[in-house]
Amino acid sequence: MKENNAGIAVLIAQAENTLRILQENRDFYHHFKEKEFAALGKTTVSAMVLSQLFVDFYTCLETFFFRVSQEFENKLRKDQWHKELLQKMALKIPGIRDQVISETTKNHLSEILLFRHFRRYYFNFDYDWEKLDLIESKYRQVYSTLTSEIEDLSLQPYFQPFFPYKLQKWRHIVVCKLF
Repeated sequence: MKENNAGIAVLIAQAENTLRILQENRDFYHHFKEKEFAALGKTTVSAMVLSQLFVDFYTCLETFFFRVSQEFENKLRKDQWHKELLQKMALKIPGIRDQVISETTKNHLSEILLFRHFRRYYFNFDYDWEKLDLIESKYRQVYSTLTSEIEDLSLQPYFQPFFPYKLQKWRHIVVCKLF
């Protein structure tokens, strides 16, 4: 496996940051659903808020996936790189890295990726609630599994020589080793 202590340390920090942002996204989602959505119902405002939550969720993940790709394999074609990046994260690349996400997680995220691309170029205010409900279902299904998969990166062989504990504990270990 590729050994690069500084690069791995940066990737760990990025994983922690990604998990923090995903948790903030999830917290906002729950707050919105319990308070504002309960009062507003399926309105244009609700659709816009949920759409942006799902777009931000995927964009945060994609940024982390891009960092993983840069650290390990660093090759993406220019055409359809978003889709290729997601597909690569579900691959085990022998001698380079294990898979980052499962095939099931990749399939759920594929739907959210497609929605994000659609949403970027959709400027009307009449949202398809069936589609939003589907994306919300994928978001809810994938969240726990996905965060566990990111946390479990710490168990992969290329991290072991430097960071023998799970992700949540890494920051403490790094600080202790620095001082």
